This record gives sequence, C-alpha cells and structure tokens, in this order.
Amino acid sequence: MNTKTEVQIKTPWWKRLIPYIPSFVKEPFMRFDRKVDGAASFFLKHYGKSRFMIAMSKKAQYLGIERLWEKGPKAFIYFFLFYLIRDTILYILIPIFFASLTSS
Repeated sequence: MNTKTEVQIKTPWWKRLIPYIPSFVKEPFMRFDRKVDGAASFFLKHYGKSRFMIAMSKKAQYLGIERLWEKGPKAFIYFFLFYLIRDTILYILIPIFFASLTSS
C-alpha cells in the first residue's frame, strides 16, 4: 500500500497564456515592469490588487473592520475606495463593455 499523497500545484491563469503572447507585446511590458520594480506583474498576478490592498486585507482579517477603522481612518478609506473602484471596473464596466460589443 502506498501512503504517499501527491499534491497538484495549480498554475495561475496568466502562466498558461505567456507562451502565446507575441514577443513584440511581451518585451515592452517586461521593460516597463522592470522600470516599476515588478509592480505591473504583481498587479496582474493578484487580480488587480496593489501591495497596499493586500496588506490592508490581511489587517482586516486579523483586526476586524472596526478596529482597522480605529487604527487609521484615512488608510481604511483609501482601502475601501481602491476596492470599490477595482470591483466597479472588473465586475460592472468591463462586462457592460463586452455585452455592448456582442449585442446588436
């Protein structure tokens, strides 16, 4: 009997697309990414979240929303607005745009 378990590591969606991206698109993006210290690739890897949003999400998980507000209302408002703008673009504006392209 084999007690060894195999763990499958799921590859991110963007890793599967990289071989199909033409080099004339990939090279300028990589140059830009190096200029901004990897912020562009980080943004794509984490579905549009900045480092600030990820740090605030972790703080919200272990502090709770009320204590996070008490710790820094200004940072909390920025965090909320970033999520609001990001989610509005991702879940409302982009689907409406593509729906308008496909409808007659």
